[in-house]
Amino acid sequence: MSQHRVGPRAVTRSVAFLTAGVLAVPALAGCGSEDPSGKPLAGQDIQPAPRDRITDGGTLRWAVDSVPDTLNTFQSDADATTTRVAQAVLPSMFRMDASGRPERNADYLESAEVVDTEPKQVVLYKLNQQAVWSDGREIGAADFAAQWRALSGKDTAYWTARNAGYERIQKIERGDNALEVRVTFSRPYADWRSLFSPLYPKDVMGTPDSFNDGARKKLKVTAGPFTVKKTDREDGEITLARNPRWWGEPAKLSEIVLRTVPRDKRASELAAGTLDLAEIDPAAARRITVAARPQASGSPLMGPGADRSAADSLESWAVANGSDEDAADEETVARTKLRKAGVRYARQQRALGGFEVRKSLEPAYTQLALNGAEGPLTDERVRRAVARALDRKELAQVVLKPLGLPSVPVGSHLALSGQAHYADNSGALGDQDTKEAQALLADAGWVRGGPVKEEKKKEKAAGPEGETADDTGEDDKAHDPVDHLAQDGKQYKAPRQGGAPGAYAPRGTAAPANQGAAPLAKNGKPLTLRFVLPSGPGSQTLRTVADRISRMLERVGIGTEISKVSDESYFKDHIASGQYDLALYSWPATAFPATDARPVYAKPVPAADGSLNVEQNYTRVGTDQVDQLFDEAVATLDEGESRSLIRKADSRIWAAAGSIPLFQRPQLLAARKNLVNTGAFGFGTPVYEDMGFLKKGAKPASGPSAKGSKAP
Repeated sequence: MSQHRVGPRAVTRSVAFLTAGVLAVPALAGCGSEDPSGKPLAGQDIQPAPRDRITDGGTLRWAVDSVPDTLNTFQSDADATTTRVAQAVLPSMFRMDASGRPERNADYLESAEVVDTEPKQVVLYKLNQQAVWSDGREIGAADFAAQWRALSGKDTAYWTARNAGYERIQKIERGDNALEVRVTFSRPYADWRSLFSPLYPKDVMGTPDSFNDGARKKLKVTAGPFTVKKTDREDGEITLARNPRWWGEPAKLSEIVLRTVPRDKRASELAAGTLDLAEIDPAAARRITVAARPQASGSPLMGPGADRSAADSLESWAVANGSDEDAADEETVARTKLRKAGVRYARQQRALGGFEVRKSLEPAYTQLALNGAEGPLTDERVRRAVARALDRKELAQVVLKPLGLPSVPVGSHLALSGQAHYADNSGALGDQDTKEAQALLADAGWVRGGPVKEEKKKEKAAGPEGETADDTGEDDKAHDPVDHLAQDGKQYKAPRQGGAPGAYAPRGTAAPANQGAAPLAKNGKPLTLRFVLPSGPGSQTLRTVADRISRMLERVGIGTEISKVSDESYFKDHIASGQYDLALYSWPATAFPATDARPVYAKPVPAADGSLNVEQNYTRVGTDQVDQLFDEAVATLDEGESRSLIRKADSRIWAAAGSIPLFQRPQLLAARKNLVNTGAFGFGTPVYEDMGFLKKGAKPASGPSAKGSKAP
């Protein structure tokens, strides 16, 4: 769906206190002996190969959404490309394994552990003795201390986007030798492994000026398998080159060129031979899959004119050869253009035969957000009715089944299947149940067929550029099932700029029952919710899902009014400002929910100016109980207890029905067939030094890649 996802480490808080105890929370998963976290629903798809089968040298041309405005991941305008560059060129004390769990990065750390808890928590880092910055200086305590001071929040001259965890540090000092770093915390911090990943050199973090401006356009000092060779904003490229001072396994590639390519242009760029790797939408994935098949009469027709019937072709021929000369000339020109487009398309298809689609599930999920700040959704019974009307399994199947990916609904707001904190807590709210949804609405005073006051003037669509659609959410014209899923307000800058694909409701889907039934009403007003959606071409999957949701809600008497707004204004002017009733967007998964997820679900509180501070809680639904559970989870060093507290918090978030997790986002990448150790990484952090092209005649391995990233 389009680039609409939100980043968990941002900032802002809003409303709706829910009465405690209205819903009984069932026994939590995880209280028994069986681990409820399960396994990832889909493994990595990266064409693994041993390093001895990979060519030394070569350039990987990798499509990105943009050249970032900054290379400092701790600034507010950092994006997905900022993260990609940081992963390749900077130290990370911990990396994510294939199950989305943190693991020690042995290239930088010999060990890291809590060595004291009384009177204060102390973590001792023992660094790899070979670890040095690209200028030859050893990585050490001075770098850790500079990053702590910059991100502690104590000096407002540093323009930081987040300081989660760093504000809990009391001091940082050298240990018994230069390879040891002792970090003492003022308060216990369960998520200490989230810190110093990435780690910037003291040259960047040492002063406000160097932090604010020194790493925006270049990184002079790095410490990864690659360095930043060149940033060319005019041509939309960042070039990474091998780091000659890298002490680990040397990078197989000579260079990685991150090229800005719009998503709708990537298939043609791949075919033109200017890209080797690109995240793509379902339509492009389908083209590449078809191109890889042996040509046969049974292959589905694609490309220009594929949707024309025999009757259409006959009519075109008749007009081109008819007596009306003007019409004949016009039709002849159109036929010539179509023929040339077909030739061009066929040539591209032949070129795309050298690529394959690698697919997994992205570490992010799409949710339905319910704005609890105003209107009918301030009543938790109405929110719960909306949730009970949804068939989440059907919605997951609409998006994931056509892609051949597991279509399992997400059962947690705070983790995904396979992650340590995951447990399916959706039972706290209940499965789809039309009768229960109707009973909740009746209890809230919404009566079917009640009197409705005539509106003097039809309400305008959300936003100055908004357009309204009927309650089916259908566009005025047909769209291809191409798309990127609701994403990352980049995880939320209409975010990571990177998205995942979806699918269509099949043609011929039966209309929902009870369409003729009278709508629900209360106090002279119909129960109609404004469903705000992005209007861009990359958001068709979102609109398809919204259409299904609207039909499900209609069955219980809830009407929807679709408001389509520009992608640029979707988050800023509608989601963040609360100008919606229902909306679809995505959150990334995190291995540290006690830290990263708290701002997303914190109870909104009044700001000094009388407004509500919502942090990232765009639904404006929160409770003191959930806040307390997060606070307890982040302050305990007992990992089992922390996980239990996070699962309890998730159960109560389900019960409040401010947001309904739907499905994990698909991750589709087109990769040259001889490109190995890269593709759809799922949860895992990429291993950049192992990426490369197979030697002539060599074959990839049959198992997962190195560095502990194993498929489930």
